[in-house]
Amino acid sequence: MLLSAPAGPSGPPSPSGPPAPPGPAERVLPLGRPGRWIAALAVLVLASQAGHGLLTNPFYQWDRFAYWFFRPVILEGLLITLQVAAYSAVLGLAGGVLLALGRLSGSPVLRSASWAYIWLFRSVPLIVVLLFLYNLSALYPTLSIGVPFGPAFLTFDESRLATDIVVAVVGLSLSEAAYAAEIVRAGVLSVDQGQHEAAAALGLPKRYQFARIVFPQALRSIVPSYVNQLIGLLKATSLVFYVSLLDLFGSVQSLASTYPGDVVPLLLVATVWYVILTSLVSVVQFYIERYYARGALRTLPPTPVQRARAGLRDVRTRLRTETAR
Repeated sequence: MLLSAPAGPSGPPSPSGPPAPPGPAERVLPLGRPGRWIAALAVLVLASQAGHGLLTNPFYQWDRFAYWFFRPVILEGLLITLQVAAYSAVLGLAGGVLLALGRLSGSPVLRSASWAYIWLFRSVPLIVVLLFLYNLSALYPTLSIGVPFGPAFLTFDESRLATDIVVAVVGLSLSEAAYAAEIVRAGVLSVDQGQHEAAAALGLPKRYQFARIVFPQALRSIVPSYVNQLIGLLKATSLVFYVSLLDLFGSVQSLASTYPGDVVPLLLVATVWYVILTSLVSVVQFYIERYYARGALRTLPPTPVQRARAGLRDVRTRLRTETAR
């Protein structure tokens, strides 16, 4: 007669013997993405073909490119490009802030005047503005300050004031201010309305509310857009060649007319210098955005140096793990 232990009141009988060992852990395989691999392969093929063509095509004349790249005439034009871009960027941003405040003002006269300025200079091509200013002395030989339709207190000779670099900076600044105004206005409007109300509740004057509370927060939205506009301004300086200012592009054009056999390497020289300048501006943009993101993000984005260090640490950790095995 076989006897068995009665089942417990709360469930089935307990199994006899040791528990079965757990099975092997199942490995989760990532989902295959053939389209991504095909696209990456196509990009690599096209990039390799483009690089091979640049290096092996004798039409580019890389020896002449190396000859012209650091020539004094090229560096002098590069310096003029940097000067015009720097002056125009500062004056354009200052004018853009004033125009943005005018558009946000409660005065209908200031709002209308700011809107009309922005509308006009965003409608007229930059080359037309530069050529008009370059020939302004034909319309107004002298400029004066005084009573309208009355006596003049100060008189200026326009032909002496309007040098080539002054015409270039003024023309670029006038056009840049119109675009910067909309960027600044959009940044100010992006600030939460509660911040405006809190600033007003503190009893601060309007200028302190804008300078200390509203504008620093608006810079988070202004900086990326304005730096992008600044890159466009840097490339737009090539148009000052048409007002007889030999900047980087103007120097290249002048040399190309003197040395017609070096047109392509000279254009490559200008291209590479513009790429270098815009890349430097992009690096500055990254650090400025990171600086103003301190109050908005819990963790700041890592810098390229920090990413490289993190990558090296991961590689070292993997090597140690593989060695330990």
